[in-house]
Amino acid sequence: MDPRLAAALPVTAAARLPAEVAGRLHVIEADGLRVGPADLPAAVAAPTVLAANLPYNIAVPLLLGLLERFPTVRRGLVMVQAEVADRLTAPPGGRIYGVPSVKLAWYAEARPAGGVPRPVFWPQPNVDSGLVAFSRRPTPPAEASLRAEVFAAVDAAFAQRRKTLRTALASWAGSAGRAERLARAAGVDPGARGETLDVEAFVRIARQARLDPA
Repeated sequence: MDPRLAAALPVTAAARLPAEVAGRLHVIEADGLRVGPADLPAAVAAPTVLAANLPYNIAVPLLLGLLERFPTVRRGLVMVQAEVADRLTAPPGGRIYGVPSVKLAWYAEARPAGGVPRPVFWPQPNVDSGLVAFSRRPTPPAEASLRAEVFAAVDAAFAQRRKTLRTALASWAGSAGRAERLARAAGVDPGARGETLDVEAFVRIARQARLDPA
């Protein structure tokens, strides 16, 4: 946010809103990719709802990072570029299903919540926008300590998305043979592609990697 606008926002709110409402506004000037509970006033350090027009060029890491650092957020509605909204809410099996889809599914169930046409903005952008609604999962698909390994497997699977898991996971697993062994032990066809797997399947593969050291 422009620092001048940030400074003007509380003044504008105080002039236009009832005092009890304006008094609940807290403007935090911080890096959204790093901000955490310690950066917020104690009264709002445990937010439960995220409503945001996310910067389009960093929307995915920003959203995933906020969900990781603020486990108290239970639901939200965010606006992103239309193509990103499609990827975040895509189910397994399609061409647009990928890394953002799987990683968001670790934290939440997401759904498209509508499009936002270009003419509603000024100046008018060159891209369409979309809304993504999400609700945090009651429990994550695995313990938090396994998340990094799951995400690494996801990154590897989609880095070569047209390859089978046996090939795509080879660098992550250490070899194609071990990748096949881990997939089979997890109940996953090593001849499948990453785009067919849901987050639970990636969790099973990552868990097998712990049980079967290289």
